[in-house]
Amino acid sequence: MDGLSLLKEDHDKAKEAIRKIEGTNDRATKEREELFQALVDDLAVHERIEEEIFYPALEDQPKTKDLILESYVEHDVVDTLTDEISTIEAGDEKWLPTFKVFKENLEHHIKEEEEELFPKVKDIFSREQLEDLGNKMAALKEVAQQELMEEAR
Repeated sequence: MDGLSLLKEDHDKAKEAIRKIEGTNDRATKEREELFQALVDDLAVHERIEEEIFYPALEDQPKTKDLILESYVEHDVVDTLTDEISTIEAGDEKWLPTFKVFKENLEHHIKEEEEELFPKVKDIFSREQLEDLGNKMAALKEVAQQELMEEAR
């Protein structure tokens, strides 16, 4: 699988998780917490493959440099919001508004990558290079997911 397809699958999974979380109510605190934690775990793995493999491959490219720098900042913003949400009880009235801000930032980041960055990446890398990038990212994703599972024990 090419690297862009792998990232797009992760984006689609995150959007679906957001939809499910938004479908919960203040009384479904356990479900909300579990869904949010699963999303956070998936995002941690996704960020890792982007920051360790995908972004470094593009940092020196004039077409993508600014978008990559912005993406690092957007990751930091989402991480900060994740930390903030984690301090709020899932049934608290502040939880959903804070989640909404998190969602808006995450969706903006996804849209920018898919609509602005990915087309430029297709111009920079050959099909074979994208496949190679995808293989490296898939391997790291597997390692990162395994590490996450071990931490949870």
